[in-house]
Amino acid sequence: MEVILLERIARLGQMGDTVKVRDGFARNFLLPKGKALRANEANKKKFEGQRAQLEARNLERKSEAEQVAEKLDGKSFVVVRAAAETGQLYGSVSTRDISDLLTEEGFSVGRNQVELNQPIKAIGLTNVVIALHPEVEVTVTLNIARSADEAERQAAGETLDSAEAIYGEDINENARPEAFFEPDADGDETDENA
Repeated sequence: MEVILLERIARLGQMGDTVKVRDGFARNFLLPKGKALRANEANKKKFEGQRAQLEARNLERKSEAEQVAEKLDGKSFVVVRAAAETGQLYGSVSTRDISDLLTEEGFSVGRNQVELNQPIKAIGLTNVVIALHPEVEVTVTLNIARSADEAERQAAGETLDSAEAIYGEDINENARPEAFFEPDADGDETDENA
């Protein structure tokens, strides 16, 4: 199906472009969301009549997004989650979690604006792209940790995805076989079977 784009759509085209898309994409997304019109003569004339209004509305939305982008770009947010000693989360951080976090911090960001290819499933620092407008994107850093203290340590550059990092010592030192046997008086280890 051929459609006329009413706004810029990533990997598809600019406003006013006539592009060929799959029927389902047009019927289920572009047309109901008001992002495109069917490409026929009546709609082409309608688009040309409204082009100035659509461009003005697009510029207004873009300037609003740029103002938010100035405040949001490069910020770091802490996400506290339960995780195993290896750094694997007991769950994940999804687009909805990121959207809710940014909303709590005073930025109105929908979950469809968070560009995340797969959910985050491990602790650490992760950069996430937020598309505030089809032409305005910002990057924020998520500091995913088990506690606020660990988040501070991660922000300072420490890696916390091993048991040694969590407990602050070599945990394998206490697991050596010598620690389980008490030496007898002459320095030999006691053997209970002898």
